[in-house]
Amino acid sequence: MIQRSPVLRRRSLWERLSFLSTVGWLIIITVILSMVELTLLAFSCSPDATTCWVLDYFALKPSSILAGKYLWTLVLHIFAHGNFVHLFINMFVLFSLGGLCERIIGRRRFLWFYIISGIFAGLLSVFLSGLYGNGAWGMRLFGTPDTYMLGASGAIFAIAGLFVMLLPRLRFSIIFLPFFSLPAYIMVPLVLVLTWIATIASNLPIGNAAHLGGFLAGIVYGLYLKTKYKKKVKLLQQMFR
Repeated sequence: MIQRSPVLRRRSLWERLSFLSTVGWLIIITVILSMVELTLLAFSCSPDATTCWVLDYFALKPSSILAGKYLWTLVLHIFAHGNFVHLFINMFVLFSLGGLCERIIGRRRFLWFYIISGIFAGLLSVFLSGLYGNGAWGMRLFGTPDTYMLGASGAIFAIAGLFVMLLPRLRFSIIFLPFFSLPAYIMVPLVLVLTWIATIASNLPIGNAAHLGGFLAGIVYGLYLKTKYKKKVKLLQQMFR
């Protein structure tokens, strides 16, 4: 008797990579690209240089985007960081918040949400700094058109904004104050406002416009999900009172 072996279905690339969560892959890719960027920056550019070819290729620079140059940095800047502390903090927060968000909205939806939110956050920074960044107060509020922007903060604030809409009573804590927590609908806007005030007061190079853009992207997408899946969202909120 001749037995025919069953036809093996060829697995898609997505299925082959599914042994690790989307958040896990995002962290791995971000760490690798950030390490490459920081290494090139350390060996190719002097510390006192105002510009550097590495930053031109990895970081988002509003004046370049407005001139139609280095457009890929709208995506790439999400996965590169200014220093190792910046990288660690963002990846810790992504790990802390991203896993639950991915389980709620699904792997593929989370991936697209993360990337699109990061792009929107970057575009808002480009628009606001290009429009208002040449004045004294505009520089403090939105940065200058020639300021380089790096990091996943915009996309991470989008995750936080999504929680504000879907799970407003989910308690959030700050990485530096782990024993202090507030509901998402209070903590996330509070951190956004306090960070902006600190930036204005001390003139720190923090991408507040990107944070705002990510937060707004999360709010809008959360409102969409809340409207489309009313029963599921209500059930979800009952689980996280």
